Amino acid sequence: MYLKRPKMRNNFFVIRNIKVPVCFESAEYHDETALNKAKKKYSSKLERKFGKADFFIYKKSVDARKTDEIYFIYSVAAKPEKEVISDVTDEDVSVVNTQYPEFDKMSVKHGERPVVVGFGPSGMFCSYVLALAGAKPLIIERGDRIEERTGKVKEYWENGKLDTESNVQFGEGGAGAFSDGKLLSRINDKLTGYVLDKFVEFGAPKEILYLSKPHVGTDLLKNIVRNIRNEIIKFGGSFMFNSKLTGINTDSAGSVRSVEINGSETFEASAVFLCIGHSARDTFSMLIERGYTVTPKSFSVGVRIEHLQSDINRALYGKYAECIALEKAQYTLSHRENGRAVYSFCMCPGGMVVASASDTSEIVTNGMSYYKRDGANANSAIAVSVNESDYGATPMGAIEYQRKIERAAYELAGSNGAAPVQTLCDYMNSTLTNEPKRIIPSYTGKTKICDINALFPEYINEMLKIGFCDFEKKIKGFSCGDAVLTAPETRTSSPVRINRDENFASLKSKNLYPCGEGAGYAGGITSAAVDGIKCAISYLERISE
Repeated sequence: MYLKRPKMRNNFFVIRNIKVPVCFESAEYHDETALNKAKKKYSSKLERKFGKADFFIYKKSVDARKTDEIYFIYSVAAKPEKEVISDVTDEDVSVVNTQYPEFDKMSVKHGERPVVVGFGPSGMFCSYVLALAGAKPLIIERGDRIEERTGKVKEYWENGKLDTESNVQFGEGGAGAFSDGKLLSRINDKLTGYVLDKFVEFGAPKEILYLSKPHVGTDLLKNIVRNIRNEIIKFGGSFMFNSKLTGINTDSAGSVRSVEINGSETFEASAVFLCIGHSARDTFSMLIERGYTVTPKSFSVGVRIEHLQSDINRALYGKYAECIALEKAQYTLSHRENGRAVYSFCMCPGGMVVASASDTSEIVTNGMSYYKRDGANANSAIAVSVNESDYGATPMGAIEYQRKIERAAYELAGSNGAAPVQTLCDYMNSTLTNEPKRIIPSYTGKTKICDINALFPEYINEMLKIGFCDFEKKIKGFSCGDAVLTAPETRTSSPVRINRDENFASLKSKNLYPCGEGAGYAGGITSAAVDGIKCAISYLERISE
């Protein structure tokens, strides 16, 4: 087998539910207080049996349910001198072990080489695992290296010049490279720890290992992406940038034998991993034409809302709004009514709203933050669920639903690349009487004041307005009239799913693996990375049998 028995750290204790009241001291002060509390609890119960221990922060979160009494909630790890071989009875102390996969070098047949299509989170970690195992993957990416891609994105934001193959959606690092870099994942999988450890190894701050809402930020992600690429090359992988998948060639049994790039070049492939991202509409169409099973799925559309970050801090932290130990305040909001959901998505504290189109004659928005999250505004998508019945329950119908809104936004704002903006008060009343003043749009391109009601079907507008009224009850001031809306947010997730079996392989070709968010099996950087790892493992186990 290519996969060694997982290596274990020595088991260690985790002492949970340590509450530290927030005060106007540094984060280090609060951390040290938590460590001291844990040491006292450990010493009294465990030191005689297991010896002295090293202590470190294992998890850290904020309890701000009461703004006049905010706490940090810690879990502290205690790694003792002696091996921990049994659990303990205290409900706040448990035994934990962390497993790390290791990969044996494989003997790969001459000329046999897997091809990874796309180098976003799923493609990065799929390629990394393949490279560690000695499979020497060939990675093809339709966009540029992160260095050149960053320049083209800047050109688009500043001058409106869009490269349709290398932009916020396409290129090394995937769409996640121009985002807040959130690493929070709701999947319960030990591989999430592996992904976070690797992010730290390649340049992320160590705090992502224990914060309840870890993030990296676009500025740091760029360096991490480059470091992962170089590590893959060191282990025998190779890259082809500006290389778009345009065809898949199979034998009579349906197995993939080669891939076509840019409509001309052909490369043999022992397997193909489709890590194409949620915006690869042309690739979805090609797969449908080639007979692969692609089905529609639900997704969401909506707007980006901006507030002053200081207002959100005051609303959620009260008198502690200026406390340097607290991170910039962030929120998660949702409401269900009329068979639909309206919810906040990808909230970016201290961030900006970014132009994110991947084709001309369309407007797409997204949110982004740098590591320090030191921008004046907070922004979040407020999105409404779109059901399959809304677009005819076909994959191309789902794509066309998104595209129609994006093109309507382009035309509404003057067909010159500007994005529609509107104050919340005007949107709620379908008027255009107020210009943004106190809250200045952070959008990275041109904007034009428009009635955003014109972009969406009435049921979307209705749910957005219901949501804004409901969210005001949960966060005072959320629905202030001068909050700024920028539209549209349409790429919340892939509108389709490339169907696969229990071994992560396509239903048509057993050596083709749809991976990550674009294939409809993940939602976010960490879950996409985990899915890429699992696809790579499935392939390696199959060829090692």
